[in-house]
Formats: sequence, structure tokens, C-alpha cells
Amino acid sequence: MSEPLVVVGNGMAATRFVDELTQRALGRYSVIVIGAEPRLSYNRVLLSSLLAGDVGESAIELKPRGWWNRHGVTTLDGQAVASFDRRRRVVALANGQRFTFSKLVLATGSQPVRLPKPGMDLQNVLTFRDLADVGAMRALMRPGARAAVIGGGLLGIEAAYGLAKAGVKVALVHLMDRLMERQLDHRAALLLKRAIEAKGVEVLLGADTKRVLGEDRATGLELSDARVLAADFVVCAVGIRPNAELAREAGLAVNGGIMVDDGLTTSDPNIFALGECAEHRGCVYGLVEPANEQARILARRLAGDRTVAYLGSTLAANLRVSGVNVFSAGEFIEGPGSDVITLEDQGAQRYKKLVMRDGRLTGAVLFGDTADGLWYLDLIRSGADVSHWRDVLAFGPALTLPQAA
Repeated sequence: MSEPLVVVGNGMAATRFVDELTQRALGRYSVIVIGAEPRLSYNRVLLSSLLAGDVGESAIELKPRGWWNRHGVTTLDGQAVASFDRRRRVVALANGQRFTFSKLVLATGSQPVRLPKPGMDLQNVLTFRDLADVGAMRALMRPGARAAVIGGGLLGIEAAYGLAKAGVKVALVHLMDRLMERQLDHRAALLLKRAIEAKGVEVLLGADTKRVLGEDRATGLELSDARVLAADFVVCAVGIRPNAELAREAGLAVNGGIMVDDGLTTSDPNIFALGECAEHRGCVYGLVEPANEQARILARRLAGDRTVAYLGSTLAANLRVSGVNVFSAGEFIEGPGSDVITLEDQGAQRYKKLVMRDGRLTGAVLFGDTADGLWYLDLIRSGADVSHWRDVLAFGPALTLPQAA
């Protein structure tokens, strides 16, 4: 008889996990996937493309309903989980339904952070995290409308790009001295700033939000240096926070996220967590690839392979930001003892930076042309000695690999 397995959350991590599990253990579990959003899972990476009108809503769906049905997976859309009882092994929904489980997988994702500033609770102050946020922005978008976007990370930039493409006048406000400071070095960030400005977005760096202006609804943004930006609506995209409250209320170990070991197991041996809600060895990953790695490992373990372990992910970002390809991996900010290789073609708007230490590649940043990014990532992960390739390493595998023959 199939074991009842309940997955709480139906985002990208949950979908990847179920896909991996059905490939390895079809029929072993009776799977129920419960999602709070009133729709099947979708690709959040494409939300900016949806906002910009580059793709339709159907194009971002991860798996059609027929796929779930063919694999024998029950999906409950638009159903919030109220609690789960670890002792009785029961999941309770807000509507009163209850489901028993043998194994429980928490893929509850994260929620957007709102700055603790005055005016953040006004109407027309939005976040950018899901389809509902896209719908809210679309309701306010019109040519000539003004928007202030707070946050110069990936989500903020993508929101600004999508709004600008729709004809909205956008000011992007970022506290730090460069955009995407977690993924890019200063030079790549400068190139990205210029590319975004070329698309009509005003970029303000080193800009601290003081408050949102307005009585009932947002009318502008005041910065700490007294500058005032007029705005018909404000988008706050300053980061995410793991959705770990359900786990905390159930008595699981929670720090920043739901704490898991190398088997993605929580403090309860029958409950697991993965994706943006999980904390592994002190790290909560907010990128897609670590979640995919966790999904593969957890699926293998629940299929019976107890030898595999998740040992953490080398941080890497392979993204298309506002129409520009960017890639970064590893420790790309140089320090004492680093050997730095840079290659730049200003005319083609291409930039490459490689950081080496003791003959090994430790970090890479690519802007414009990212075709070699995954090859560099493999070198970083392997820790191989590449000192004999140093003179040609920046030219990628096309020139480097023949040297190794």
C-alpha cells in the first residue's frame, strides 16, 4: 500500500521535488500537494517577463494539470494549511479538511519583506513576489504613470524593467553603492546600471528610503537626504523571508529558516524541508539551482537511497536581467593573495572577471556573454588546479581545453 506523503507548498521547489520523486519511486507514495495560491505552480523567474508583456500567463506554468493527474498526484490549489500535528501526523487546512501523512515535505517558500518605514501600509504600496503582485501592478500601469521601486537586487531590477517597458516612468532606489551587490562586482554592476538606464529607468544608488508619502494611498517617496520622488505607486523589493511559522508552531527547530540536516530532514525524522524555507548549515538559499539540488537529493532519499547527502551549494547566479545576461559564482571579490584576470570588450558590452587563488579558480563574474559560465562553475566546484591554463582561461573552453590535450 502506498505511503501517504503530503507536500505543503506548490512552488518551483515542490514541483521539482515531485517530478524527481515520480521518476524514482512512482507508486511508492500517495502524494498530495497543497498550495495556497489559487493556481498550479509557475515559474517565478518569468514574472518580470509577464509584467513586461513579453510572455502570457500560460507560458509560465511549470506543469499542466494533466501532468499531475497522469502521475497520480493530487493537487489542492488555493488551500492554506493552518497547522500540522507531528504526533498524530495530520495536516489541517484552514477550511477544516485534514490529511494524514507518513512523510511530510515543507516547501513553503518565502514572503517578501516590507521595509519598517512610515507609509509602507498605504494603498498602492506593493511587493513583487507572485502573480497577484503582477496583477496589482498591471491595474496601476499606464503610460506616463510614475513608480518608485525600492531595492536594487534581482527582483527590484526586474520589476523596474517590466514597468518601464510598459511605459511607466520608473525610479529605482537602492541603499547600496552598486546594483546586485551579492551577485556582481563593481565593474559588472556599473555596466548593468548603464544598461538599465538605457531602458529608461532612473537609478539612484546610496539612496535610503525615509518614508512613503500620502494620506490613504502612496503619492511619492521621501529619501533620507530630503529628496522627494513623485510616484503613483511604490514597489518594495528589498528581500525575502523564509515562511517558517507553520514549522515553528509545530515545534520544529527553526532559526532563520526551517533547520535541516544533510538529508534535508528537520528535527522530526518524518518531516523534511527544501527550497527557500529551509536552512542548511546556517545558509538559506534564495536561488533556483540550490532548490533543484535539494529536490534531487530528497527525492533520491525518499526513494530509498540513504547514501546521498546534500552538502550545500556553491552560490551561483545565471540570470537574464532586464534583457542582459549576467553570471556569477563563488568568491568573485578578490582579497589578499588573489590572482585576478579580467577581459572586457566595451564596444560589445562584454566583461569577464576570474578570481584565482593558489592555482584554483574560486570565483567568476560574466556580463553580456555568459556562455562559458557553467564551465567556470564546474571548475570552481571541482577545485582543480588550473594554473597551467592561466594565460588562456579567460577565453573559455574553446581555447583552454585543447591546451590540456
